[in-house]
Amino acid sequence: MHQSNGAARQEIIDKLSMTNASISPKYFYDILGCRLFELITRLPEYYLTRTEQAVMDRHMDAITLAIGNDAILVDLGAGNCEKARTLFPSLKPRQYVAVDFSTEFPRGVLSRMQVAFPDIDMLAVGADLSLGLTLPDSVHAEPRVFFYPGSSIGNFDAEDAVTLLSHIRSLCTHTGGLLIGVDLIKDQAILETAYNDGLGYTSTFNLNVLTHLNRLIGSDFRLQDWKHCAIYNQARSRIEMYLEAVGDSVVSWPGGGRSFSEGERIHTENSYKYQLDDFSTLLTQVGFSEISVWTDERKWFAVYYAGI
Repeated sequence: MHQSNGAARQEIIDKLSMTNASISPKYFYDILGCRLFELITRLPEYYLTRTEQAVMDRHMDAITLAIGNDAILVDLGAGNCEKARTLFPSLKPRQYVAVDFSTEFPRGVLSRMQVAFPDIDMLAVGADLSLGLTLPDSVHAEPRVFFYPGSSIGNFDAEDAVTLLSHIRSLCTHTGGLLIGVDLIKDQAILETAYNDGLGYTSTFNLNVLTHLNRLIGSDFRLQDWKHCAIYNQARSRIEMYLEAVGDSVVSWPGGGRSFSEGERIHTENSYKYQLDDFSTLLTQVGFSEISVWTDERKWFAVYYAGI
């Protein structure tokens, strides 16, 4: 499901115009944003990607036993498709569906992956998960296994996370399930360092959303007027990312604009962290059962498989 360009533009402007301005994190992922995020996942401070992959590598036999072969693998937020690709040799899906906000990036990847895995039917689907997900008729019905790695569920507030997980459960029909990666609560310093890397890639990634907005709505954000800020809100168990005005500034767009005072922030992303048992309970509440969970030795990250 996608918004029209006009509706998306109005959504952006409405959120920028609020007293507490915000930008949806879905606008991080233009072509440059996707590539910057790839670099972030390789940074020493950003433990999430390598820890999740290590958990899956270590427990792949058990994961394969839980899921089985010949499934329809639906990759939510596919990006460069690399995480799903690591599953192919073990899970042997008969169809791979790369779902992403923009299909431009995954389509190029799929054409190369198809050469390596000619027996897997592959297609890209554009969808804004914050608006729901509609799968085309070309996606086979059963068994659908949804793959949602990287703790991307953490970008959703509690109510929206329940809505999305319930929707995924309904799309599983009578068989299949959800393989999902979830970041766990840990020391504040570790969390904040992961989102404030020394090389500044996360800062560049955060600032790039303003360049993307300038293209989308015709605004005149100047990157030098803003700085990256990421803090851990312990009371809400989440990392909060902001862009903070380094001085007073005025931002304009066709038909409007607003001023920002020095120190004023635009909220760009939340990343919720979960307790191990709490997320299992959440999966049960939305209708999944037969829940398996695997973690690393430090219990920094968890991979769940929730079957029907």
